[in-house]
Amino acid sequence: MDPSVTSGLYRDITDLAHDSPSWVRHFVEIGTEAVIVTLGLLFLASWWRRRSADSRAMAVAVVGPLATAVAYVGSELFKSAVQEERPCRAVAGAAASLATCPPVGDWSFPSNHSTIAAAAAVALAIAWRAIAFLTIPLALFAAFSRVFVGVHYPHDVAVGLLFGGLVATLVVLALTRPARALIETMRTSRTGVVVWFAGRGPAPEPAAQWAGAGPGPGYGPGYGSAHGAAPGSEPDHQVRQGPVAGSDRRYR
Repeated sequence: MDPSVTSGLYRDITDLAHDSPSWVRHFVEIGTEAVIVTLGLLFLASWWRRRSADSRAMAVAVVGPLATAVAYVGSELFKSAVQEERPCRAVAGAAASLATCPPVGDWSFPSNHSTIAAAAAVALAIAWRAIAFLTIPLALFAAFSRVFVGVHYPHDVAVGLLFGGLVATLVVLALTRPARALIETMRTSRTGVVVWFAGRGPAPEPAAQWAGAGPGPGYGPGYGSAHGAAPGSEPDHQVRQGPVAGSDRRYR
């Protein structure tokens, strides 16, 4: 992509950075790195809470960091192929970057921070939907902060976000099934550290109890009603006997 397309927007954002209060500049400078650490801690929390979940949920949680690593490696390969110079050196007339401009050879396109943040945010949202409201804004903040401190063009961070999110989604979808099989195997291991990592999964459900009344299929209370007869009546399979042979009653 031609860097001149977003050079004007880059100047506007870096000018905004210099016009912002000092506490805002310090907050963004710290936050641009702190977001990555925060997402890493959320990965740990996601893994820990899934240790008592079923094997599929656990698999999705542990695949997330791997998906983020794959996205990062892809971003680095992308950088080496494109070799775009950093805007803090290339854009004439732009305000000085708040962060130290990376050395020559540390290319700009796409943004590694944005790629990592987006991949982690999406992977975490898949594994732990309740925190999507936190991870997605963190990724967007990480991307904007890289332009704010002056080390990336806007198109660097936009492509990084798209690339990281797409790679994370594809990797999670591709690896969940084999990771699930591995987790199930690990949970049957006799090695303590392996079981500790994989978790023991959900507690087994109690065996179902026979809900019938009475001591069994005999003639106890409730037997007749269970067969459509009133309690105390004779069971259906008993047949009344006729007159006893040899009685005084005669039949004509």
